[in-house]
Amino acid sequence: MFGNGGNDRDVVSMTDREKAKRMGPVRAVEAYWMGLCGEDQIPLRSQIDPRGMETALENAFLMERIAPTMGKIRVAGTHLSDLMGMQIAGMPLSTMIAPSDREQFGLAIEALFAEPSIVRVELRAEGGFGKPDMEAHMIILPLRSDFGDVSRALGALITQGRIGRTPRRFNIVSIDVTPALKIANPGKPAPMTPAEQGAPAPLPRMSAPKPVSVGSGFSERRAVVKTDAEARPPVVQRGHLRLVVSNDD
Repeated sequence: MFGNGGNDRDVVSMTDREKAKRMGPVRAVEAYWMGLCGEDQIPLRSQIDPRGMETALENAFLMERIAPTMGKIRVAGTHLSDLMGMQIAGMPLSTMIAPSDREQFGLAIEALFAEPSIVRVELRAEGGFGKPDMEAHMIILPLRSDFGDVSRALGALITQGRIGRTPRRFNIVSIDVTPALKIANPGKPAPMTPAEQGAPAPLPRMSAPKPVSVGSGFSERRAVVKTDAEARPPVVQRGHLRLVVSNDD
């Protein structure tokens, strides 16, 4: 029985439960990414292990930056390929976005890599013959390459509704861009970008030159004032070398 004597506080909404279940892959990917975050450090692409998010592999993808506002899908779960009706690995992620919204999506991708930021997008599929209503949610999380630059990303895409006739592309309903390090380390403010600082980085602090011992492989000229005696060129000792002149020929 579902009755509870008129007390609705103990009733669990099936809609909320279904939504939580549907969002499972997105939350699994985000939780996995946050578990890899270090102190003020975005995770490395090489740290990603599919076994850490097995329940979300069908919806997950890996992306590489190929332009400031564009990323190419390197690895994609089967759900993304099902939505497009083809293998999507090797294609820009923006392929899944309706042409009218790709500029807006590109700006979010630019922030993803430049800030870096976490991007969350609410989507609605384009309609048409054989294309039933469909809603979607996407999350994209920044990653560092082996060189240390933020040029990779981990993401997930979930949908609600029948796929129908492919390919399915999506319009943006809402988009949220949040600094990644602020989310990963909520108690610590994210470092300011050079643009936010509004000033060039300070020059490195220079220490006084150190004397270079004789026989050192490389030497630097010391900036000191010499006396007249010291200014005279030193006599170069040749060691055991000597010049031998033969008059036999």
